[in-house]
Amino acid sequence: MILPFSITVEPRLLLASFSTPQKMLSWSLNRPGFQTASSVAWIEVRNAELPPEINPEQLITSRLSERGIEDAIALVTSRTVSQHHCASKIVDGVPATCLATVGLSNGERVGERQSNPPRMGTINTLLHVDQPLSSGALTELVAIIAMARTTAILDSGVRRNGVAITGTGTDCIVVAAPQSETSVRYAGMHTAVGEAAGAAVYEAIRSGVDTWRQDFEALLQDAAAAG
Repeated sequence: MILPFSITVEPRLLLASFSTPQKMLSWSLNRPGFQTASSVAWIEVRNAELPPEINPEQLITSRLSERGIEDAIALVTSRTVSQHHCASKIVDGVPATCLATVGLSNGERVGERQSNPPRMGTINTLLHVDQPLSSGALTELVAIIAMARTTAILDSGVRRNGVAITGTGTDCIVVAAPQSETSVRYAGMHTAVGEAAGAAVYEAIRSGVDTWRQDFEALLQDAAAAG
């Protein structure tokens, strides 16, 4: 699998780096909305590092500055970043690649917010399409990614307090595509772009959920043995 970005894994940092700046859309804490960037960084944090009095944006800025990647689109996760999942799909010659970290300890069902999330846990998803996309197409692709992510979670059967979850309270999506004066206008489910993106995201998230469940069950078993 030839990736459109390089992947670097360091202690508590996962970095996806592009050879040229890409057009991106996300709701990242440090650079939300439409941006031009060459990298996306997953910052691994501990629960104790983000008490209510700590500003998460300041923590992100500090971590990025320490690594010399101040311009990166930043994602925050308590999931071990070494447990990341990548999938690529090609539909009608259109490649799409997803890189994601998956943690569900903060699982929620849409429209049924729980008042006391147990601790941090999130699904952070980067999806790159190797075609220039209009702003409208990038926006449409966010919906496709969210649908694919949710479908993967529902298909996995993960439940919290007896209720099937659809995501977490802190999920974030980054969509990236090459820059160009001409661009694809649409990226819905009827398009090759939408199909490739949905398939790549589904595979990466489903793999991530399965791994998270195995790790979580192992932790429960260890806790029971220790108790």
